[in-house]
Amino acid sequence: MTIRFEDTGRKRDAVLTALDEMRGGDADWRGGRVPLYVFSGPPDVQEIGKTAFNLFFTENALGARRAFPSLLRMEQEVIGMGLDLFHAPDGAAGNMTSGGTESILMAVKACRDWSRSVRGDRQFRGTILAPGTAHPAFEKAAALMDLTVRRVPARADYRADVAAMAAAIDADTMMLVGSAPCFPFGVIDDLTGLSDLAVRHGLWLHADACVGGWMAPFAAEIGRHIPEFDLGLPGVSSLSADLHKFGFCPKPSSAVFYRSVELHRFQEMAFDVWPSGRFGTHTLVGTRAGGALAASWAVLRYLGREGYRRIATEVLAMRDAYIADLSRIPGMVIRGTPELANIAFGCDDIDMGQVSTRLGELGWVPGMVRDPPSLHLMMSLHHAAAREAYVRDVASCVAAVRAGGQGASAEATYA
Repeated sequence: MTIRFEDTGRKRDAVLTALDEMRGGDADWRGGRVPLYVFSGPPDVQEIGKTAFNLFFTENALGARRAFPSLLRMEQEVIGMGLDLFHAPDGAAGNMTSGGTESILMAVKACRDWSRSVRGDRQFRGTILAPGTAHPAFEKAAALMDLTVRRVPARADYRADVAAMAAAIDADTMMLVGSAPCFPFGVIDDLTGLSDLAVRHGLWLHADACVGGWMAPFAAEIGRHIPEFDLGLPGVSSLSADLHKFGFCPKPSSAVFYRSVELHRFQEMAFDVWPSGRFGTHTLVGTRAGGALAASWAVLRYLGREGYRRIATEVLAMRDAYIADLSRIPGMVIRGTPELANIAFGCDDIDMGQVSTRLGELGWVPGMVRDPPSLHLMMSLHHAAAREAYVRDVASCVAAVRAGGQGASAEATYA
């Protein structure tokens, strides 16, 4: 599509009016009608994040070491708080990224280079061994680095099958993956079993806590059952956790952590054979939004552990209410036993794709899981007010499909 680049700029009010008009057709996420993409904390948390972001709107975190020591300090403190939260041993390290995919990409890159160093083979292209529920970011990393991902079917409870993954290890295996939790079902894999497996075979284990990293520790602190998943397990070499999900920080903001500085060094990309001298970064991108870094620091400092415990209490109570209400719909099954805010649910006697289509016609953006066919929610605080309407509409759509209503079947899709 070609759009004419106007010779004369528009007036400020005209530009802002056009923006308002364009977003008028967007889905109503504030009303809880979108099952993912947006993660909202309380209004005061959103406000401090926005304010901090705008204070550092222009600064570039690429220059943190040379020009913006404030950003360097903030990143070091965010990473330090994360290392404390994730029970890292002394000497652990990490850095912030633009999102979960970048965190995973950098962990895979570090693992690949570490594996090459250990094996003494600079051309080694290893295999990532992951449960079938692992995030597609591992496939993206493999595609970019010419690696291989082998997916091992999960158990009946949707958690990683440690025994099956052990049987799948071969001479090319370089990384094991576990999720905390997996996106489709919200269940935390047996990272303790995977840690033992990694130690036994001398393999790198990545704990993908992009979804739950900044909620799971606080859920545990309020008495929820949360399996061990973090750097406190001796076999976990790296961990990813998105600040812009359940850390409730403005986008784009994630972090990747390593159990030692030595492992973190393999993440760096450095080059000096060009006129400007050495260029080294620990991120996929060069320029980084200083605003996102400052906003993450501000939100973490503003909330503290007590604030995150309070939000975890509210989110999980809301999740429990959703599960209770949905479970009353005839034939409805909650898939697995979700620990955090992701849930999948469905009726096995009807076409859930048709249920999804009907929900879309009622103004919801339906989330879906393909196998088994299910609806999906990744809940944040803005979903609280929508619970009664959502459950009512799900129930009516299920009843209509069960009664023989015909319609197109939606296809499960994440993005």
